[in-house]
Amino acid sequence: MSSAMSLVSIKTALLSVSDKTGLIEFAQTLVSYGVKLLSTGGTALALKNANLPVQDISDYIQFPEMMDGRVKTLHPKVHGGLLALRDNPEHIAAQKQHGIDDIDLVVVNLYPFEEIIAKNPSYQEAIENIDIGGPAMLRSAAKNHASVTVITDVADYAIVTAELAQHQGKTSYALRQKLAAKTYARTSLYDGIISRWFAEQLDAPLSDYISFSGVKQQDMRYGENPHQQACLYKTNEQRFGVVNAKQIQGKELSYNNINDTDAAFELVAELDAVRPACVIVKHANPCGVAYGETLKDAYLLALRCDPVSAFGGIIAFNQLLDADTALEITKIFTEVIIAPDATPEAQAIIAQKANLRLLLTGGLPDKSQTSLLVKSVAGGLLVQTKDIKIVSPAEMQVVTKRHPSPQEWQDMLFAFQVAKHVKSNAIIYAKQQSTVGIGAGQMSRLDSSKVAASKALEAAEKSGLAESLAVGAVVASDAFFPFADGLIAAASAGITAIIQPGGSVRDSEVIAAADERDLAMVFTGTRHFKH
Repeated sequence: MSSAMSLVSIKTALLSVSDKTGLIEFAQTLVSYGVKLLSTGGTALALKNANLPVQDISDYIQFPEMMDGRVKTLHPKVHGGLLALRDNPEHIAAQKQHGIDDIDLVVVNLYPFEEIIAKNPSYQEAIENIDIGGPAMLRSAAKNHASVTVITDVADYAIVTAELAQHQGKTSYALRQKLAAKTYARTSLYDGIISRWFAEQLDAPLSDYISFSGVKQQDMRYGENPHQQACLYKTNEQRFGVVNAKQIQGKELSYNNINDTDAAFELVAELDAVRPACVIVKHANPCGVAYGETLKDAYLLALRCDPVSAFGGIIAFNQLLDADTALEITKIFTEVIIAPDATPEAQAIIAQKANLRLLLTGGLPDKSQTSLLVKSVAGGLLVQTKDIKIVSPAEMQVVTKRHPSPQEWQDMLFAFQVAKHVKSNAIIYAKQQSTVGIGAGQMSRLDSSKVAASKALEAAEKSGLAESLAVGAVVASDAFFPFADGLIAAASAGITAIIQPGGSVRDSEVIAAADERDLAMVFTGTRHFKH
């Protein structure tokens, strides 16, 4: 198709929008090119109030709007005008026979279903806000983009206006094709949101057919590596976190920054919100987690666990970031800080580090809120519900002769929560509500135990302590010990109690090894693999 032949004049436009941003200005531009305006309901009223010539769609199709607006554009004079092939004699003859005029431009943005369901409406109110006529018109126009221009995003008014100016009231095929592709993506997003809403109503998250959709929020320079392309897409999930946070300062977030920041904030949000807590993450794994009397204390305890890995890491807090804590953070290189809020003094201190990103979320996510986790595999998607289970002591079984002390119980529950967010195989050493050694992502649980013990010893040395931080600590494992060797390695490091799911065919050997060393051990019956 030559560039000359691809140009199509806009003579008739149908406008029906819920978002009226820029509507009047764009309609005025169309009128200046002699375009006839057709419109519906509130859009027609807005155009009339702006003294623009507009014909109501009911007058055009000679059929009244009915059923509370459910039926107003679902008519052959609308869809025939959109779908007719302009160079097909049979189509042209059918148009003449039935009085169907060409419609060259459709401007539709859909009923704001996303905004409605965010307000927790009644079931019927949500149903009434499912747009039918809008998507139908958009899809008809997009299918016939050889002749029809379609706009579903107010941001595209300027692009179409520029083309009309460049081509004397005409649009190019390249633009129409681009807008058609965007339209199908938009209607797919819309349908996907509706289908996910239905799945929630039915409490059936993993239905026979599933749709995942999002709106591009950010183009990134690259993905995990410079040779990979990446974007951030925002879904309609209403959740405090990295995607919905306000970036106060710092350079643009990278793919890895966002991934790590999400991991850090999701973990800190699961901890007790009443007590100051800090999580430091490096490469999606926690390298330090702690409660403290103050936020500064929590940060310093988390940092103590692995100060080497914390360099260039992500820091998450569960409470208001204050000046004292901010001052401590700026003593080492940090990529991102995320918190519900920050004092003006803290923000001023962080501002002295121009590249340090500060994200404020406005709140903590609901730790009980379920969602779906998606991972692509060759030829398909692996989908699972989010791991929101928090095991209570009532669900646990003490399997050793010695029972845990109250302090050991507290530390075990804390360590097991952290283990849930550490890549498998995960081993967590914790003492006084602070991690002191973390072994993550090893091919064997014994290796993870050795890594955690090594980290605890290194941390003690850096703190000027004579003995490993593992002495007197507890250990949490995200899955059962398949052999006693991992437990023995932890015992050799100085731990006094173990929390693990249990369920190995060698549980009796592991229990015997614990009893021989006067260790306390509990089985949770719940595994927390994370890959």
